[in-house]
Amino acid sequence: MTFPTGAPGDLADLIRSHPLAWLVTSGAEGFDASALPLVAETGPDGEVSALIGHCARTNPQVAALRQEPRAWALFMGAQGYVSPGHVSRAHWVPTWNYAVAVLTLEVELREEGTEEAVRQLVDEAEADRPVPWRMEDAGSRAPQMLSRIIGFRAAITDRDLRFKLGQDEDLPTLREILTGLEGTRLAAAMQRANAGRLGTDPQGSPRW
Repeated sequence: MTFPTGAPGDLADLIRSHPLAWLVTSGAEGFDASALPLVAETGPDGEVSALIGHCARTNPQVAALRQEPRAWALFMGAQGYVSPGHVSRAHWVPTWNYAVAVLTLEVELREEGTEEAVRQLVDEAEADRPVPWRMEDAGSRAPQMLSRIIGFRAAITDRDLRFKLGQDEDLPTLREILTGLEGTRLAAAMQRANAGRLGTDPQGSPRW
């Protein structure tokens, strides 16, 4: 089955809105996974080229990545059940809409990049706060904290993006579903994905 892959910049927005991803590795002990917040590194065209993150040095995945640097990052954005109760068409069947991404990575552990990796995450997470917290606010605790973690940069070598958000529905049905899901994150994502047909500004729509 072929899924819509979204417009340029959609992956970056998905990661900004839902930065907590599963980092999946495979080593001598088998598969392992950690839930880690990640930051998207983008090029001039807005495409995501790499992910920046950090994890505890005691995480078994650190040793696994030293042996085999390939990994997956799994992101899940807006998602939810769409009931036939939202649609007036006879015999319309239920479905599940979602925005997800599976990114294949080449991970480089970066001792010297640990502090910068943390700064990037903090700056991203604090960007909307009236008085953003900064690393300097940690005072003498910062060096101790940084000694327990290690930063990494993960270059994206392949991607599987699936933005199944009502693009295959006819316009009357899409509008009925949006009315039924009004106020939800899924509705906002569907509005953005179908902005051209709905005559709305995709940049003005809420994030995924």
